[in-house]
Amino acid sequence: MKGKLELTWAGKDEPLLIEPRILLYDEKKSYGAQDTGNILIHGDNLLALKALEKKYAGEVKCIYIDPPYNADSLNEYYDDNFEHSEWIKRMYPRLEILQKLLVEEGTIFIQINDDEQAYLKVICDEIFGRRNFINIISVNMKNIAGASGGGEDKRIKKNCEYILVYAKNYSALVPFTGPYVYTEMSDLIASYLSEGKSWKYTTVLINPGEKVFIGKTLDGSGNEIKVYSRCNYEMMSVKQVANRDGISEKEAYKKYGTKIFRTTNAQTSIRTRIIKFRQDNNIHDELLSIEYVPQTGKNKGSLYEQFYKDDICNLFVWLKDTSEIIDDVLYKRDLLGTYWDMNAWMKNLTKEGNVEFSNGKKPEYLVKQIIEMSTNPGDLVLDSFLGSGTTGAVAHKMNRRYIGIEMGEHAYTHCKTRLDKVIDGTDAGGITKSVNWQGGGGYRFYELAPTLVNIDLHGEPIISKEYNAEQLAAAVALHEGYTYAPDSKCFWKQAKGSNNSYLFVTTQTIDLPYLDIISKEMQQGEYLTIAASVLPTEMKKPYRNISLKYIPQMLLKKCKFGVTNDYNLPIIEPPKIEEEEDEG
Repeated sequence: MKGKLELTWAGKDEPLLIEPRILLYDEKKSYGAQDTGNILIHGDNLLALKALEKKYAGEVKCIYIDPPYNADSLNEYYDDNFEHSEWIKRMYPRLEILQKLLVEEGTIFIQINDDEQAYLKVICDEIFGRRNFINIISVNMKNIAGASGGGEDKRIKKNCEYILVYAKNYSALVPFTGPYVYTEMSDLIASYLSEGKSWKYTTVLINPGEKVFIGKTLDGSGNEIKVYSRCNYEMMSVKQVANRDGISEKEAYKKYGTKIFRTTNAQTSIRTRIIKFRQDNNIHDELLSIEYVPQTGKNKGSLYEQFYKDDICNLFVWLKDTSEIIDDVLYKRDLLGTYWDMNAWMKNLTKEGNVEFSNGKKPEYLVKQIIEMSTNPGDLVLDSFLGSGTTGAVAHKMNRRYIGIEMGEHAYTHCKTRLDKVIDGTDAGGITKSVNWQGGGGYRFYELAPTLVNIDLHGEPIISKEYNAEQLAAAVALHEGYTYAPDSKCFWKQAKGSNNSYLFVTTQTIDLPYLDIISKEMQQGEYLTIAASVLPTEMKKPYRNISLKYIPQMLLKKCKFGVTNDYNLPIIEPPKIEEEEDEG
């Protein structure tokens, strides 16, 4: 659309022809069970994401990335000092591929500081669609080295970072689970009392009594609500039950936490109907309960029980619905909004995973909160800026599948080392205790393949000698859009395309007798492309239902070869070819 709202920068309109490289499985660096679906990749993340694009498009449930912030500072691992346009230029293609990898109901969380947050928001609106923007989370990270900032005479001291949250398709998004903030119940009650606030969760339903069916009514959708009278029930205050049992009130909250409630006269459609039911049927029982299947909310689709007291039908609100016992301690659980305080989790950050990673490491608890709210066990999580391996470690401990990409040497020294300890069960830090992680599982380690095409001493493009025959076939298949899946019964069916089309890659010399053998084996309606590195002049034309192509020439106009580490090295530009098809 002419005149559309967008962010522009130098080089935005230049086509970025990314070489689709293959991933090389390294059995020696892989660890533990190999059938888990977990993957650790060493290599430039743009090229690695391109390698994943075909197989994993529409497969990833949650993406968390913590990219370099472009904060005018260099650190040991990343060149983090680009001009704004250069930083955007590097982020944009990565985000485009990440968007494709998400499932329809998937989400992406991008952590950033204020140097590029506004620019990142605009390009994410462009890539993901503004309608798919969910929110920006402000995260208190004030104990991160350098995050507190200086120059307080001219700038407000920094203590927050930001997480941009986008959906792949907002209309398909499933409501998040939480996140929650936890406060120890005894501390919370003490603070209420010291501040003169009213603490309302003070009654225990010791015995719910017997329920006697007295009738039914309907909800707004016409679904049945069964109504019961409760007989011989027993209620006591928390103080009374503590005195009775000879325990402290703190111990009483822990012991009877699932039976403690408060009442409310909140105006709900269901409560209004129960009040009317009492009036219409001249019911004066003190305690009623109902059973119905909610059509919305957290209990949607499940049989649900509620209690109502007195003629005005005060609704029971259970402490158990907003609390949780963790390590034998009762905590009040409240839904967290868009301000997350991670300060408490920063104190022992350097010890998490037993790896040092200055100016970039994030607490496991932060990543746990993101994964917990947006995924279920078995879902696939991806981090293409893996850093010290936090996302992989947390996903592993939470029984999620994961893909982690890291280009630096710390893919070995940090990520692999950390994940190996998680698998061995010797990583006792981070979220290990809270999720009761005992060890197990594993991952497959992959190296990003080198560039497929090099330049020889005469300035001519040649296939890299680092590729064996199998790797060459897989790489050409990836370039040409085929799925590499060799047929053990038919040597020329190395890769399959659409409509009964196949690809065969060979370094042997092709001649007519060779083509005759293959052609006789082909079934009616099958089509074959042969990509050969040795193709005599007389073999340029198609032969029956077989087309012939010459590598590497067939690939040169598709992408830039020799590119790595964010386009800092000399590259082989695609030639300017006007013809639609190669001659050779």
